[in-house]
Amino acid sequence: MRLSEFIVANVEPIVDEWQQFAATITPAADFLDTAGLRDHAKAILLAAARDMSKPQSRGEQAAKARGEGPDRTPSLDQAGASHGELRHTVGFDLVQMTSEFRHLRACVIRRWVDSLESPDMTYFQDMIRFNEAIDEALAESTAAYAEQVNRSRDIFLAILGHDLRAPLQAVSMSTELLLRKSSLQGEALTCALHIKRGAHHMAAMVSDLLELVRSRLGKSLPIEPAPMDLAEAAREAVAEACAGNPECDPEINVQGDTQGVWDAGRMDQLLQNLIGNALQHGSNKRAVTLTVSGEGERVCLSVHNYGTPIPEEAIGTIFDPLVRSADEELGQPSTSLGLGLFIVKEVVTAHGGSIEVSSNEADGTLFSVVLPRKS
Repeated sequence: MRLSEFIVANVEPIVDEWQQFAATITPAADFLDTAGLRDHAKAILLAAARDMSKPQSRGEQAAKARGEGPDRTPSLDQAGASHGELRHTVGFDLVQMTSEFRHLRACVIRRWVDSLESPDMTYFQDMIRFNEAIDEALAESTAAYAEQVNRSRDIFLAILGHDLRAPLQAVSMSTELLLRKSSLQGEALTCALHIKRGAHHMAAMVSDLLELVRSRLGKSLPIEPAPMDLAEAAREAVAEACAGNPECDPEINVQGDTQGVWDAGRMDQLLQNLIGNALQHGSNKRAVTLTVSGEGERVCLSVHNYGTPIPEEAIGTIFDPLVRSADEELGQPSTSLGLGLFIVKEVVTAHGGSIEVSSNEADGTLFSVVLPRKS
């Protein structure tokens, strides 16, 4: 009997053995009933049998072995993906989930070989086709499982970031109240100012973390565009960045009409991150230059500084989340999660704009943003 025919004829006892094995994967299996333990096993087996019954050339077989097969098996992929999602939901880890496929493969081959009376070359081809089908189901199941893991992690981070806002706000408000209504002096005043700055940095980090999670959960950055002046926003951002840093004195150049329709809060995020990045990595805090210029239907913003250039191999990933600069990786103090430039890119994208970066020893580092006047 050909293997595909054997699977169809013996699907129930094979699934029974799958169920018995799944029941040994504790403690996750302790909470599953019979239907849960048998989850998608029959669908996977029958889809594999159907796939094996279809003609396949040597070229198609070689392509499938490399994971490049043009023809997928929708029912097999769907069953495998659903199995991975549900196993994650009930608490199976990835090793436990993949062990089910290993056992299923061994069970089918063992039962089929025991049923054979005489060997035939076509049987070896059947084994190859069966292994291909199980590998396809396993790949889909593993991908779906990993996606659920990532989503669960991001939801956890979102909840954590959201819940951290309340105690941070309490710390900030209490510190502000102390500074306004108490005559703090000496060490007491210094400590209160340290607490205020620390709470401000933590709030910014939590905000960046939430923006990252929102992006990973598939949600674009929300914006509320309204008429504003980007040059005025740049001046306010520079003033804020320099409030606690007397060495900070960036130059601002304004050219043309810098009015447009953007989200003022998001523009402040963009400016603060670009200015902060230039001040942190620039060799001279007074040699930072902001240029805002308007022409036609777009407004351009650039931030320039001199200092150690960004390595050429890092340019392609500089806007990726959680990417840290070289000096941060070497242990230099930082109040960043490595999300600043990621947030900048998200803000630009949400407004329909573009951003580029160039960096070398002679010309310095230049971030250039182009924004349409109306988002």
